Amino acid sequence: MAFFLAAVLLVSFPVRAADPAIVTFSLDFPKSDPDRYSISVTSDGHAHYECSAKISSDSDDRESYETDFDIADATRARIFELATQAHYFSGKIDSGNRKLAFTGAKKLSYKDGQRNATAAYNFSPVPPVQELTTLFQSITATLEFGRRLAHYRRYQKLALDEELKRMEDEIHRGDLSELQAVKPVLQEIYDDQSVMNVVRARAQRIMEMKPIHPPR
Repeated sequence: MAFFLAAVLLVSFPVRAADPAIVTFSLDFPKSDPDRYSISVTSDGHAHYECSAKISSDSDDRESYETDFDIADATRARIFELATQAHYFSGKIDSGNRKLAFTGAKKLSYKDGQRNATAAYNFSPVPPVQELTTLFQSITATLEFGRRLAHYRRYQKLALDEELKRMEDEIHRGDLSELQAVKPVLQEIYDDQSVMNVVRARAQRIMEMKPIHPPR
């Protein structure tokens, strides 16, 4: 009888799945663009980006912007592998060298059912932290192209060609990651009959490109 009741309770009240682990990178760098941003990546592959930035490169007006996207499996796996190697940011990761140039106040945090740690740094000598910083900054660069391209498509179509050329160049240099995150805006440009054909063709070409240096 006790076994029967336990079985009924298990059926009636299923065990709640654990929340996914989260790695977050943020940077606060006044007078840069964006001057503040953060990216959060969950262990099940969802990502969230938010920033404060100029609405376009030739404007001083600023906007708050955010977007959600699914991160590539290889990138997600690499991020959490590096977080593990960095001991989940539970200790000091900053070099402590005050003579180094200030490149923005950075933070890395890790949270799951057992851990909740955040570490701040300007420059870190820890190799996994260095790789994470480069990776998150390359993802940010991609998302910033997406943000600006969406603005130009709505308000300044003649600026699209130059912005897409810059994006192509950075892809060829291996500076951008997670190109699929901005595919929706590239598709909108390609589908927009009011955009010049050469610009639409460039958007299509970028959609078909692959990152030069995929995550290890």
